[in-house]
Amino acid sequence: MAIALRKPQEIEKLRSANLIVAEALQLLRENTKAGMSLNELNLMAEEFIISRGARPSFKGLYGFPSSVCTSLNEVIIHGIPTDYTLKEGDVVGYDIGTELDGYFGDAAITVGVGHISADDEKLIACAKDTLYYAIDTIKVGMRFKELSLAIEQFIIEQGFVPLHNFCGHGIGKKPHEEPEIPNYLDGKSAKAGPKIKNGMVFCLEPMICQKENKAEVLENGWDVVSTDGLRGSHYEHTVAIVNGKAQILSIIGDLNG
Repeated sequence: MAIALRKPQEIEKLRSANLIVAEALQLLRENTKAGMSLNELNLMAEEFIISRGARPSFKGLYGFPSSVCTSLNEVIIHGIPTDYTLKEGDVVGYDIGTELDGYFGDAAITVGVGHISADDEKLIACAKDTLYYAIDTIKVGMRFKELSLAIEQFIIEQGFVPLHNFCGHGIGKKPHEEPEIPNYLDGKSAKAGPKIKNGMVFCLEPMICQKENKAEVLENGWDVVSTDGLRGSHYEHTVAIVNGKAQILSIIGDLNG
């Protein structure tokens, strides 16, 4: 299937959907405190999204039961919210999707609860820094595999490894579209596969493991951890290629930077 090239008015619709994602993530960041439960945070974001006239697109997607992926400590992505109450030193990732007027938004952040260890600060910084490095690296005409290789090399240089078998993706009138964008080179050559073009809109989402890149899905069928059993981190933005450069759609000024 061909990768969609979006018209300017479509990109603006995607920007509107992603702005609500960014605002919801900021709301969760501000309320990530010891004593808050994951279910409370999920409901808070869900009610906010609905109040803005959008639909929380993750709820029911592929059977996912909640509006927000809340990935706690060792869970890297796709965590299901529970009654667990956050504690000082925890690390929690939030991944949120919206649908507004038939167009989708998607972004993620990882947040520490109160004072966290220096190791966890470095872990979170790796996901965030990798994401912005990747966005800055994008050029029209480069191949997606080249971008994946650049992401992988940056993560390894920080002393971590990318989670395997999960990836970034295109987005538009569906929450997941072509292409798939792994955070590592899949195959032997980066000089293969589709090229980045103006009008493309896609999600980049570095998923960071500490030692082992192999993924394991827990018994609930959703929570994804690394086989090393250590904490992970995750950051994501939706970007559009406009006039040869990547524009971040899922951002409010510098608040989600």
